[in-house]
Amino acid sequence: MSPHLRRTIVVVGHGMVGHRFVQAAVERGLTETHDIVVIGEEPRPAYDRVALTSFFEVGAEALSLLPEGEYDDPRVRLVLGTSVEAFDPETRAVLLEGGEVIQYDELVLATGAAPFVPPVPGHDLPGCFVYRTIEDLEAIREAAQAAKVGAVIGGGLLGLEAANALSQLGLETHVVEMAPRLMAVQIDDAGGATLTRHIEQLGLSVHTGATTERVLGEDRATGLALKGRDAIEAEIVVFSAGIRPRDALARAAGLDLADRGGVLVDEQCRSSDGHVWAIGECAAPAGRMYGLVAPGYAMAEVVVDALLGGAGSFTGADMSTKLKLMGVDVASFGDAFATAEGALELVYSDAVAGVYKKLVVSEDGKQLLGGVLVGDASAYGVLRPMVASGIELPENPEDLILPAGRGVPEIGLPDAAQVCSCNDVSKADIIEAAACDETTRAGSTCGSCKSLVKRIVEDYFTSQGKVVDRSLCEHFPLTRQELFDAVAVHGHRSFDQIVEAHGTGRGCDICKPVVASILASQLNGHVLEGGNRTLQDTNDAYLANIQRNGTYSVVPRIPGGEITPAKLIVIGEVARDFDLYTKITGGQRIDLFGARMEQLPEIWRRLVDAGFESGHAYGKSLRTVKSCVGSTWCRYGVQDSVQLAIDLELRYRGLRSPHKLKGGVSGCARECAEARGKDFGVIATEKGWNLYVGGNGGATPAHAQLLAGDLDRETLIRYLDRYLMYYIRTADRLQRTAPWIEALEGGLDRVREVVVDDALGLGSELEAAMARHVDTYFDEWQATLDDPDKLARFVSFVNAPDVPDPHITFRAERDQVAPADSAGPVSLGATIPVGVPQ
Repeated sequence: MSPHLRRTIVVVGHGMVGHRFVQAAVERGLTETHDIVVIGEEPRPAYDRVALTSFFEVGAEALSLLPEGEYDDPRVRLVLGTSVEAFDPETRAVLLEGGEVIQYDELVLATGAAPFVPPVPGHDLPGCFVYRTIEDLEAIREAAQAAKVGAVIGGGLLGLEAANALSQLGLETHVVEMAPRLMAVQIDDAGGATLTRHIEQLGLSVHTGATTERVLGEDRATGLALKGRDAIEAEIVVFSAGIRPRDALARAAGLDLADRGGVLVDEQCRSSDGHVWAIGECAAPAGRMYGLVAPGYAMAEVVVDALLGGAGSFTGADMSTKLKLMGVDVASFGDAFATAEGALELVYSDAVAGVYKKLVVSEDGKQLLGGVLVGDASAYGVLRPMVASGIELPENPEDLILPAGRGVPEIGLPDAAQVCSCNDVSKADIIEAAACDETTRAGSTCGSCKSLVKRIVEDYFTSQGKVVDRSLCEHFPLTRQELFDAVAVHGHRSFDQIVEAHGTGRGCDICKPVVASILASQLNGHVLEGGNRTLQDTNDAYLANIQRNGTYSVVPRIPGGEITPAKLIVIGEVARDFDLYTKITGGQRIDLFGARMEQLPEIWRRLVDAGFESGHAYGKSLRTVKSCVGSTWCRYGVQDSVQLAIDLELRYRGLRSPHKLKGGVSGCARECAEARGKDFGVIATEKGWNLYVGGNGGATPAHAQLLAGDLDRETLIRYLDRYLMYYIRTADRLQRTAPWIEALEGGLDRVREVVVDDALGLGSELEAAMARHVDTYFDEWQATLDDPDKLARFVSFVNAPDVPDPHITFRAERDQVAPADSAGPVSLGATIPVGVPQ
């Protein structure tokens, strides 16, 4: 087509859905005949709004869906920081802020939605915010520096995300929800109660069935007045009470709107004007607004298809959701409220473990209609596709939601089963892409289907008679387990020896830390000794956790959470003298934040002299063994959990492993140490100790499963020695204990055979390996302080090793008050030149 025949598409809005439209248009060849102009009101390109809370951890750049700032296709023009004032369907013209007019042949509205702020008195006071954009979060973070208490009005998805943000900022946080439960649209009363318990255990206060009458304060917000309840103090108030479609442009242009707002569109997402389309939250197909990203993506694809002459249609969307709220898995899919005629409910609830699962099945018990999962949503990837595919349920459908120890039955998904609801990718699409060496977008949005996608791909290649390559990286054609065994058999003691014997090249950021971990596990040498130091990742390289502002945290070990007044005083003095922010962690330790690199040795010298040692918060190793107060103090305690926790933490301290390890010891079945949420957990009984394994947090939280019960102390430690060394030898890189057990053929039963029954005859060998670790343990920071060569690494600036660079601005954070002669911690956004010789 000649240039003068090219047509123009104007896209109003560059959020996730607008970006998806452009992606699809480029990929499917629409830009061969059309130029696209995208108008974005925000100052930055589209970003992952689903993961907005992680902004505080990873920053804006990591959330960006277009990090380069522009599209590769020169026929796409992106205009940012500019709003659209109006458009005229008759002249097909768009008026931009500033006066520019752009003619269009087709106009795509992707303006999204705006937060709904209830018109309560005081809603516009300083200190009141909404939670929608990165700019909103930046404003909240700035205000949080001078605040101690925050409140969120709204207990839905976004409300809980906002509450999580306030909690991350260190504020005492309240959630106020008018409905009788949290997430009222997605989960039922019992699920809401379980979620509330989880959130309250994290230190947040939840107020359900509460109506906000007004925001208190005159010059700025000071709290909330609740109908029939005591007022809540709060210097920050975040409104997250729902969203409303941004349809003002369409309304002014005379387009038809739905009764409850939103641009009324047909099945091809075409508005009442044949050249204007609407997608995402601003659209109302058949009069309904969809507030999730997946339906918006589907609409974007439908419009691209229509502009290419296709007949695709949008007739509804899967409203299933799975997300992690403050570390708690929550999922809802299908007919979650059993509204279908004759629907039956199967419910599993474990209040102690904080798990609630419900399946909604057909009256004959053969079809899965929907479900709710709270606290453990690991089965979501299998269950949700079953609803759409019509797979017949197994004979005992309750097995699908009972604890993992019962074993989830294998379900063969049909090819038509939708695996990724965010991007509408079926099992057949994944298999076809694998066969053609292509990719899909499955797993790239919310990530909940990644494990299922991986399994489908591996099963496909296995069925084709191909060997699935599980090599560590391009430099080692071995798995981590194979490499561990090779190092053990041949007695290698350095990376150079290992790569010469079993690999190629010079290594990379994948294999080097793995080799470092393997050498540390087998030899227990200092991680900064000789050639080992160049293998470490950022944290191990400096024996401290680097924080997002470039400073480091200091975490001394406090076994079992037990500490003397003298040691507490030393921690307080160190925090005061070095102006460090202090925080009690969930693992019963005290974190000290804001230390500059050159300060670390001086800080640790004072701590070591006081009897502290490294807490290994920076390493893939044992972190803590949490304990309750046990029989020493608690009237319910039946065993001395404190002493056992101390003994276990001292036994396994410094134990390098594929991933971090956490333990817990509870003195009775009330489980106050939350032992079943740990990689290994011990719970006291009248007869001894129950040992649980394979619990952990992370992307997919899992509850530990019972390995053996009523054990005496000697047997317990013997089984734990075997279990941990078996994990260290056979797990994949960065694999937590829960997925490791799941990946083993035979799962927990196999672990029990090896650890308890000694089916492989490895028991004595595994115990001996642990004994070597215990006998050769040394404190890494003590050894570093005694070695001038190791200490030489700890300088922030090689050209000014003793003082901070005077051109770098430092700023105190939160409750820190920097002395006049102290530079204080590095401010957010500061540029930190690093030039430390390796």
